[in-house]
Amino acid sequence: MPAGGNRAPATAAAGLLAAALALAGCGGSGSSSRARVPPTPGCRHVQAPGPKRLAPLPRPTGRLDPAHTYVARMSTSCGEIDIQLAVGHSPRTASSFAYLVRRGFYDGLTFHRISHPNGDFVIQGGDPRGDGSGGPGYRVVEAPPPGTRYTRGVVAMAKTMSEPAGASGSQFYIVTAQDAMLPPDYAVLGHVIAGDEILSRIAAVPTGGPTGQQPLMPVVIEKVVVQQS
Repeated sequence: MPAGGNRAPATAAAGLLAAALALAGCGGSGSSSRARVPPTPGCRHVQAPGPKRLAPLPRPTGRLDPAHTYVARMSTSCGEIDIQLAVGHSPRTASSFAYLVRRGFYDGLTFHRISHPNGDFVIQGGDPRGDGSGGPGYRVVEAPPPGTRYTRGVVAMAKTMSEPAGASGSQFYIVTAQDAMLPPDYAVLGHVIAGDEILSRIAAVPTGGPTGQQPLMPVVIEKVVVQQS
């Protein structure tokens, strides 16, 4: 994953949502504008974390056991989201995510992008820099099947438009639309099995910044754990 590249899902139709898909930087709006934003119902007003400075990580070599079920519980300042990892369909992607979770990589990061240009679309997080340009220092590639659809609750990995289909680092997005109408270019991490109402809470957080997609109150990923059954 090239350093400094913006990572966002792209649309299938030419020009559709093109402006909305550019990532907003985390600087720009300033703490004073965030302080004037009232909390979204169900979300706690928390301190905005700074960039998380991490050394590049080695690429993971282990794999999750497909005989087991793995659920990632993501505790956020707006509530808990449970994500069942697609270990059978996306073993490399799911195993990379679990590897980062075990290292505490996601703890203290944010949802840095909330995109709803024509209603709901996606919420995106997992960047240690907090501006859409960061990652773990390695890339995994696992192209999804041609018929893959990105419907509400699907969790997929973000990438730059110049990267190959299925490329991923640490940034992920959760679809909040009924159907995001995206091409099958994004590795599927899993799907939300509990916490659908939390997706709606996060999607309702006011946004602004240069592209209108930067949350004006921090939405913090406080802790992620993966449970095996």
